[in-house]
Amino acid sequence: MPMLGLGTWQNDDRDQCVESVKTALSTGYRHIDTAQVYGNEDAVGEAIAESEVARSEIFLATKVWIDELAYDDVLESTEESLRRLGVNAVDLLYVHWPSRSYDPAETLSAFDELHDEGKVDRVGVSNFEPADLRTAADHLDAPIFANQVECHPKLPQEELRELCREMGIELVAYSPLARGEVFDVPELEEIAESHGASAAQVSLAWLREHGITAIPKATGTEHIEDNFGSLSLSLTAEEVAAIDGVSDRERTVDPEFAPW
Repeated sequence: MPMLGLGTWQNDDRDQCVESVKTALSTGYRHIDTAQVYGNEDAVGEAIAESEVARSEIFLATKVWIDELAYDDVLESTEESLRRLGVNAVDLLYVHWPSRSYDPAETLSAFDELHDEGKVDRVGVSNFEPADLRTAADHLDAPIFANQVECHPKLPQEELRELCREMGIELVAYSPLARGEVFDVPELEEIAESHGASAAQVSLAWLREHGITAIPKATGTEHIEDNFGSLSLSLTAEEVAAIDGVSDRERTVDPEFAPW
């Protein structure tokens, strides 16, 4: 899984979504993240089909929404996702949230079936807290490949990171820029200035230094390219420690409920 991906949350204007995904792929991104509830799987699929990048080179992830987590609904809605995306399989399918129709035994047995059928290469979960992760692992035959959660310098998720390391689960960070709040963190601004970089690039580089994959959302070419530039930024151990020590904590999404 490429450690930097394009997030597509709120990118629900079809033409804009197609263009932004194509721009990301031409820039060098090879990881595209979407979800059923984003309402843009068809646009993402169109962009991938029109891109000069081969499907085999793209890590494509989507998520099953909380109203579609009953056994039959998982199977049927995933078939619809594949149809909208124009692919035979996705590289990663997430449970979007352990909420509403989510039942570990029923939901995850459907994910196992999709995995066994080759329609899903990897099984993931999203917004799972430690207890949710342990329960999911008890019910899945397929390994949990990734847990996608909010993570950034103002919400470093130390406990969850450690548990994921112990369980061999990749951590994927959504809202890795804290919805713009990282631009007001003095430690990030200082480090960014010393490197001639942006605070966004520093935040993304910090996540990468901790082995965390980031999927910042972006629609315009400037932001897409700026985020991609984070891959060329290396932080010193002292700089990583300085960001680790950021005292201002803020969570922008409550994992206890879905905000939509």
